Amino acid sequence: MWTEKIISVTKLGVVGFLFLLFSNSNAQVTVHSLSELIPYLDDDNVDVKLAPGVYSITVKDVENGLYQQETKIKNVSKVLLLFEGNKSTYDFTGVTLNIETKVFAAFGNVEVYEIQILGNSNVLKNLTLVDVGSVHDSPTRRACNIVMDGAHNRIEGFNVTTKGSFPYGYGDAFGKGGATVIPHQKHSACLIRGESNHLKNSSFIHRSYGHCIFMQAASNPLIEGCYVEGEMRSTDDILAEKGTGTPADKVGFMTVWGYKLPAGYMLSTGEAGIRAYNAGETSIDGKFYARGTSNPTVLNCTVKYMRTGVTIAHATGKKYVEGCTAIACENGFSLGSGDVVNCRADCTYGPVYTSTYETDENYNADITILASNLPYMNGSGSVAYIGGSGHNILLRGSDEGAKLGLKIKVGGDKNNIRLLHGNLPDQNNFKASNFEIQNLTHYPLLLSEKSTEVSGQSLGVVTDLGKKNKVNN
Repeated sequence: MWTEKIISVTKLGVVGFLFLLFSNSNAQVTVHSLSELIPYLDDDNVDVKLAPGVYSITVKDVENGLYQQETKIKNVSKVLLLFEGNKSTYDFTGVTLNIETKVFAAFGNVEVYEIQILGNSNVLKNLTLVDVGSVHDSPTRRACNIVMDGAHNRIEGFNVTTKGSFPYGYGDAFGKGGATVIPHQKHSACLIRGESNHLKNSSFIHRSYGHCIFMQAASNPLIEGCYVEGEMRSTDDILAEKGTGTPADKVGFMTVWGYKLPAGYMLSTGEAGIRAYNAGETSIDGKFYARGTSNPTVLNCTVKYMRTGVTIAHATGKKYVEGCTAIACENGFSLGSGDVVNCRADCTYGPVYTSTYETDENYNADITILASNLPYMNGSGSVAYIGGSGHNILLRGSDEGAKLGLKIKVGGDKNNIRLLHGNLPDQNNFKASNFEIQNLTHYPLLLSEKSTEVSGQSLGVVTDLGKKNKVNN
């Protein structure tokens, strides 16, 4: 037998011998601590399993000089676990990683990432990642649980609980970026950048002011099979803080929109469930790219209690959303253009769909309106708000909110909480023209005076204040 192997090696030569010698070098390795794991994070072609158990990262760890990696993007952000290798797999099955929320401020005035991927073609799977502490333990600057750069990486089977921001409990009523009435320290859950990165079958319990899943400088990102759950709060409840000395009380409930917070609306305590931006920076193979998000795909995701379900209007290229559900969000879907296929949403707290800008065009949607097991508090009065042109929209399903006066609105005033008293006029009172709508519910359809050449059918009563519309009732 050994003679045969020697002969075989002789025939193969030195290169073949080295191949045989190292052919099993990528067998899975099990490590039993974070300190054992870290040396593998910049390795190529490794398969590493962290032994099941509960692990922690604490303020004391930071004080002892641990977890001091930098993002190498900008702003000198700190990273607790930085994955820089290529074609490697990291298996966290049975692992819970607890991170003290006070860690976010322990590094000083820098942004903190819990996990960042900078390499390519890596797989991270089955980690339970938990922020342990108060929802009010804010970062000094900003924080994010997961950041994906590089190319062709996949995060799969994660369960993430996000906590720690300031202020918490008000949504964006007192600011979100730029000018603020109350200064903010945000904490988002998952930022997807890079090329063809994939977030799959992961769940997020979001108790932080910041986006849950969002995209910047991402080309061809795929978000699939994910669950997002935030919290909602009524403006009536916020106004009840009067005289208690809370941050909102201290500013007299004067919003960043220029008027006192109105009663009768619901606000998410977080931001978007799934969101795309038209700017950002990323690193791929050591090169830096400043760009927007292009060609996002969102499949079979559920978003609950967030400011929006899926809002990717600011992306370019092909925008495709299929099999997704938005439950009790301020708004269900906003794409600007693109396809929403076989999706569902309720209008408990806001519309199932909202046009983002008057220039929105070629939006194709099939949305089933869901019944709700919650009391309705839809301050906008909208089932859907449609502006722009060239669309093909099908609405079907429950119409239980019709008895409360909710309507499908085509153009005109959105009555959104952020757009009252003439605020942000470029985002309101849109024209709507040259598209087809099929309203297969009994919700009333209101065609505003700014609607023209809208066609289709409606099972609900049609009020036509526009011109040259042809919607059959």
